Amino acid sequence: MEPAIQLKGVIKSFGDLQAVKGIDLQIRQGEYVALLGPNGAGKTTLIEMIEGIQTPDQGEIVLLGKTWKRDSAALHAEIGLSLQETKFIDKLRVGETARLFASFYKLSAKRVDEVLELVNLTEKKNAYVSNLSGGQRQRLALGIALLNNPKIILLDEPTTGLDPTSRREIWTILQELKQRGTTMILTTHYMEEAQVLCERILIMDRGRFIAEGSLSELISQYGEGDVIEFSVREKEVPDMKQLPGFNKLVWKDEECRGRIWVENLALAVPAFMRQIADSHLELLELECRKMTLDDLFIALTGRNLYE
Repeated sequence: MEPAIQLKGVIKSFGDLQAVKGIDLQIRQGEYVALLGPNGAGKTTLIEMIEGIQTPDQGEIVLLGKTWKRDSAALHAEIGLSLQETKFIDKLRVGETARLFASFYKLSAKRVDEVLELVNLTEKKNAYVSNLSGGQRQRLALGIALLNNPKIILLDEPTTGLDPTSRREIWTILQELKQRGTTMILTTHYMEEAQVLCERILIMDRGRFIAEGSLSELISQYGEGDVIEFSVREKEVPDMKQLPGFNKLVWKDEECRGRIWVENLALAVPAFMRQIADSHLELLELECRKMTLDDLFIALTGRNLYE
């Protein structure tokens, strides 16, 4: 089976800035992939080239065996897009908005009703868009992206700014779509979202992929162990190298905050507490956890995804 999405040597520059630096990528049909990286990593430029909004300076993008140059009309019919923020006409009703977009694909009223049911907006069909909550607006945007029953969906931070309940409602809808064989690229800053929805995670920084794989594969290959994160009142850098299973300490002097990677929390935490006491430091905050994607990104780049 040919890949749903295939990129070969894709490069894109804006003046002297090379935003995407020779990306190669294959995504199989039915695969859900998360694209993570800080602002300025090149994620948006890469997604816009896949969407056909931007044209690569070099390289090739093939979607479902088609290219934007040769098959743009066919690809528009097979791809669904949902942006981080979508503007609708406030004085249109939900059903009217969906029918407007459905008319672009010459879709029936039955298909509109199917999609509104899928995104749990049937009861809001006659409500004005201006009266929708943030979560309902995002579900409407997702519904619009799904009207043409796309084989590929490209979602740019679809749950940004939503409360946890609304976010999980979106997740449920996307998990249902996966059962139907839809292929998805998801850009997100939510670590849990990538872990819950996607089999493969691509971490992008400065125009390149710096790591890819499942969460367990990434942690196994690049991880540095469990995490002890703490802050103290003093600016003194504590000596933690004697902790059992110690791997690494990152200390931020201006915040009096440290992050330690260790092999085993159960062994390291009691020793950590003794070291704090012996050093006469006042412990203000303490968090102990298994490694997350954000921790992994810090280990790879020295900064977190929000910087």
